Amino acid sequence: RALSPRPAVAVRCQEGQLAVTVRRDLFGTGRPVRAAELSLGTASCPPLSPNAAQTFVTFVAALHECGSTLQVTPDSLIYRTTLFYKPTRSGNPLIVRATPAEVPIECHYPRRSNVSSGAVHPTWAPFRSTVAAEERLRFSLRLMDDEWSRERLSNGFQLGDSLRFQADVTSEGHVPLRLFVDQCVATATPDRGSSPRYAFIDLGGCLVDSRAEDTGSAFVSPRPRPESLRFLVDAFKFAGGAGNLLYISCHLRVSPAAEAPNSRNKACSFSKASGLWAPLEGTAAICSCCDTGSCPSP
Repeated sequence: RALSPRPAVAVRCQEGQLAVTVRRDLFGTGRPVRAAELSLGTASCPPLSPNAAQTFVTFVAALHECGSTLQVTPDSLIYRTTLFYKPTRSGNPLIVRATPAEVPIECHYPRRSNVSSGAVHPTWAPFRSTVAAEERLRFSLRLMDDEWSRERLSNGFQLGDSLRFQADVTSEGHVPLRLFVDQCVATATPDRGSSPRYAFIDLGGCLVDSRAEDTGSAFVSPRPRPESLRFLVDAFKFAGGAGNLLYISCHLRVSPAAEAPNSRNKACSFSKASGLWAPLEGTAAICSCCDTGSCPSP
């Protein structure tokens, strides 16, 4: 039977072996997993030599290999094994961007009939994110939907998703203002000073998470208006059993819109293409302190 390109995991049960085909985009998030992070059975059998251009990873093993087990019933022979996804740790040992997954696989062989097979879809546990915004001059911080058109109704995310934040300030009665995010901190409790603690925006507007490996975190250009700021952060959770609930606290600040962005008033993301920090507005020089950690206090 031809394998469908759609399932995340497809299994073909053959006379003396099974073939497992795994879509690299295992969780449907657009972020492919590494072949080295996948293994078959308790013996951790590796996949066939992968081709980087292919969108699938393939395992082929004899029915009794890779630590598989056999159950004999009156009607069937059932071979069972497990596909393991064990993501490597990111460069920052404090946070986790992917969670392990186990996909049970079975091949059923009727003792007096034709062979059939079926794949079991993987499951994973989402984590929740709670946004806390401190009101001052009617500041707001919201999680937005994928189109940035309205506030997101759910605060539950899966690892591999992107969190879309929009910060705003209402400036009626004031001179025109430009909004900045000086710092955003994630904690496992409502106390922003508690530990573990991860500052993904720091140094007065440096989106430090954008420098982490395999992330798409960035400030979004252009701004909808000077008093609004949008940024993307790849979903994460704390390592070490700190739970799946995050509290995110951000310090928002404004400056006169007529004032040019500078090293105190900036929104900087790290460009992996150029290997340099890039400002949302202004010259590249205003972001140079993001590397040295010597940014002046706002």
